Amino acid sequence: MIAGIKGCTGLSDLGRRQAEALRDRLASHPMPVDVVRTSVLPRAIETAAIIAPALGGGAAVQDCDLCELHPGECDGMTWEEWRGTYGVDPSKDLDQEMSPGGESIIGFARRVIAALQRLLDEHAGRSIALVVHGGVISASMLHLLGVDEEAVRLGRPFWFDPENTSLTQWSRNDDSGQWTLARYNDAAHLEGLAVSRA
Repeated sequence: MIAGIKGCTGLSDLGRRQAEALRDRLASHPMPVDVVRTSVLPRAIETAAIIAPALGGGAAVQDCDLCELHPGECDGMTWEEWRGTYGVDPSKDLDQEMSPGGESIIGFARRVIAALQRLLDEHAGRSIALVVHGGVISASMLHLLGVDEEAVRLGRPFWFDPENTSLTQWSRNDDSGQWTLARYNDAAHLEGLAVSRA
């Protein structure tokens, strides 16, 4: 199902178990976090609430700019219904919206990059935890790795497909401003649990 704000019904039972496994892992290896942000989609809000005790206990502030791609009027449809109704492939035309009122892939990436930069500017020198979606992680990865929009348009040389509740961690050198990727798609806490991309 296409799960924007209308189609998202929150976490499945498996999703809750995955979030609880992440919480337990974070609690056993504390990471100092100053700021917690999440999207406004129920599955992210619920995940943030489950892992909150391991992040200091504070509630995550919701930010719509951290949502997955806004699908538009197809929100809540099955993927099969969407293909039959709209017959578009936004991955072939990066400026094509999924459906009327929705975002294109490029529009989505621009929104995520702007939100990321805003948070970094607002919270300079502080650690930030984002409880977000695979597309948000992917767009931010491309940005922080220096893959610009032109390169994406010329062929999208690669994409990312992180597991649900996986950890991606970046650090920035205060002097040089250089970013270092400490870990990506770290899902060791899911060992023994089924993995779901739903």
